[in-house]
Amino acid sequence: MTPVRSTPSGVSLTRALAFAAGLLCASLTAQAQAPAAPAAYPNKPIRLVVNFPPGGAADTIARAVAAPLQDALGQSVVVENRAGSGGNLGGDLVAKSAPDGYTLLMSSGGMVSVNPFIYPKMPFDPAKDLTPVAAAARVLVFLVTKPALPVDNGKAFVAYLKANPGKLTYGSPGNGSSPHLAGEMFKSQAGVFAVHVPYRGAAPALQDLLAGQIDYTFDPGIGIPHVRAGKLKLLAVGSPKRSPLFPDVPTVEEAMGLKGFDADSVFGFYAPAGTPADIVNRLNREINRTLALPAVRERILALGGEPAPMTPAQFHAKAEEDAKRFGAIIRERKIVAD
Repeated sequence: MTPVRSTPSGVSLTRALAFAAGLLCASLTAQAQAPAAPAAYPNKPIRLVVNFPPGGAADTIARAVAAPLQDALGQSVVVENRAGSGGNLGGDLVAKSAPDGYTLLMSSGGMVSVNPFIYPKMPFDPAKDLTPVAAAARVLVFLVTKPALPVDNGKAFVAYLKANPGKLTYGSPGNGSSPHLAGEMFKSQAGVFAVHVPYRGAAPALQDLLAGQIDYTFDPGIGIPHVRAGKLKLLAVGSPKRSPLFPDVPTVEEAMGLKGFDADSVFGFYAPAGTPADIVNRLNREINRTLALPAVRERILALGGEPAPMTPAQFHAKAEEDAKRFGAIIRERKIVAD
């Protein structure tokens, strides 16, 4: 019988080859059963939920950003309006979506910094169930009146309100919206009283102001074309500084002496909590680049706002700062949701 050669370890060559073949088969089987590596983000359309009706500031900003953002990402960004409950309806939908970067939210800052104060029971916790992705714009509010109101400046307006307590009405996009809080800040600091008329969005409030059904509003910028056309009177800007669109129009503090009046709100993008950090950072970079595009910047400026690129951490800190400021007026005026 011919002897069988052995390996240096004493194991027969035949057995060694069989053992190696077994390892190879096991390795190939394991590779076949292992989950595929995640595809590069994004590899399918992105759903962008706007939690306010069409025509308002949030909707306008979302649509201005969506088109160039989808070019940058190489996937469609589909805008979907889900209005209701002061933004909570759309916020809840996104908060409970898969944290994979394919469902995003565009919201006013009020949903995070105001709603927890005015709703006795929230369907979700904005601070825990959503993650800030990118700020989009600092949105100013403009004190505008119907043309028939017999005032032409801030001091005359305050005097007229004091002479007619409870006889004037002002509109807002709804309880707890930044225009509503601006209206209540104004009433508190000026010592006047007017009846608040809440609407389901800024656009219907504007339509009733144009029709003379209400007397004034703190408009979030969508009424600017009507100001330019002479259909509305602009008396003041509810911001710590003047608007670049109307450098000759005073702030509320300048026009009426209301110290520190600030009703600005930061609008921005959020994702469900747990969304991977690399996806959040990618979206943040692309949105910030988009905000620098002339067409997007001009669209935001046309609303009377200002592009506000921030890191996710900066956006989160701003929301916390606004919550302290707005929370104080909410408690003082005992503001509750509809």
